[in-house]
Amino acid sequence: MMSPQQYNLLQQRRRWLAQAGGGFGGLALASMLGEESTAQAENAPNLNGGLHHPAKVQRVIQLFMTGGASPMDTFDYKPELERLHGQNLGPAEKPEGFTAMPGAIMKSPFAFKQYGESGQWVSEVFPHQAELVDKMAFLKAMASKTNVHGPGTYMMNSGFLLPGFPCLGAWLSYGLGNLTDNLPTFVVLPDAKGLPYNQKASFSSGFLPAIHQGTVIDAAAPQPVPFLTSEPQFTSFSPDASKQGLDLLRRLNEQHEEQRHADSRLASRIRSFELAAKMQMTAPEAFDLSGESETLHKAYGLDNPTTQDFGRRCLLAARLAERGVRFVQVWSGPQGASGNWDNHGNIQTELPAIASTVDQPIAALLRDLESRGLFEDTLLIWTTEFGRTPFAQGSLGRDHNGGSFTTWMAGAGVKAGTSYGQSDDWGYKTVEGTTYCYDLHATILHLMGIDHQRLSVRQNGIDRRLTDVHGHVVNEILA
Repeated sequence: MMSPQQYNLLQQRRRWLAQAGGGFGGLALASMLGEESTAQAENAPNLNGGLHHPAKVQRVIQLFMTGGASPMDTFDYKPELERLHGQNLGPAEKPEGFTAMPGAIMKSPFAFKQYGESGQWVSEVFPHQAELVDKMAFLKAMASKTNVHGPGTYMMNSGFLLPGFPCLGAWLSYGLGNLTDNLPTFVVLPDAKGLPYNQKASFSSGFLPAIHQGTVIDAAAPQPVPFLTSEPQFTSFSPDASKQGLDLLRRLNEQHEEQRHADSRLASRIRSFELAAKMQMTAPEAFDLSGESETLHKAYGLDNPTTQDFGRRCLLAARLAERGVRFVQVWSGPQGASGNWDNHGNIQTELPAIASTVDQPIAALLRDLESRGLFEDTLLIWTTEFGRTPFAQGSLGRDHNGGSFTTWMAGAGVKAGTSYGQSDDWGYKTVEGTTYCYDLHATILHLMGIDHQRLSVRQNGIDRRLTDVHGHVVNEILA
């Protein structure tokens, strides 16, 4: 793990190299940075093999369903809800975080079937993922400490209910570093309709150096990474002019940074300029999906307006993982009352609509990772911030519920076709094998060769870690 002192020394070395090289510009910059990376690699520990023990996972793709995906309508079949349908058996008072008084018990309006040798029950809203359950390991008793979207999204990403703490992707970037010098270590692919709850704070590096925050990519834009190349109309923007401008910017940045050593934001900005220079050569190819086959495009649903956005981002996630991005986060749904998994109004119409946008692309992603040979050291995760109530909200909706929800994992180090934990007969609360974000994060870190209790940073006199003072590795779902 790179300490803050080592990080500062690295920044000083970068400044010296910039001065000795006479400025940043063009191919000279790429060459110089390549030499620096080589020198660093020769002197750095082999973090790719794991920080504390051998790693089974080198990279992670996380699929996050914004709004609270309903477990009893997707992966957690509850036949008891059919027997009790219509009975008023819920709390007599409105629980904290509920948006309305609980209504009557409501059965799932969707048919469930068992699939695969594992016999995993899956609802009809996920016909494509249902075919792959024997490759997944399910956590059926996930729980949250909140029923509110913002804190719940923070918790599932950073382990804390409040802002200001590093998220999982930032911790992985800080603890393990990058797998490539030419692309960001942590990439975020938000829904084309908008950012999730907490906006960019959900991808924050918190008190870690700012370089470890998520790099947000607008995959729906004509240029997902803007300004990598100059616009044709700017004829005066020559390599020499660019070099002169960057030289001046470098000098101003150095003068500013000399007076503010404790502020990591400028060092992060300088690093981002360096990365941008490298990405001029690598990013156009990485983000260009035209080289993939028509068959693969159709598999991801890029020919269908319903699946096109999420499918494009899933395919891009596979390509970025293949090219060495350490952590890719793909979000389904923006914040707000519609267009996501927050199905308050009508579960019968709202859930199928959002589920249909992700089901085929997720199945295609899993198969594609296998075909690219990435499942040998890549972890795929499907999750959400909390679940929904077994009680109706209004007549056909479901309210927030942190008491129980489902997460699944697939790929390297995972015992495929397994399930751990159990919720009660209603899917309201967990009753066996309860797992919080702390346990999920501890398990992910373990697979990446990190002891979650040993990866910490002292902040305001406290040794902070991703799992706070909690967490255990869920060995029951590990191979």
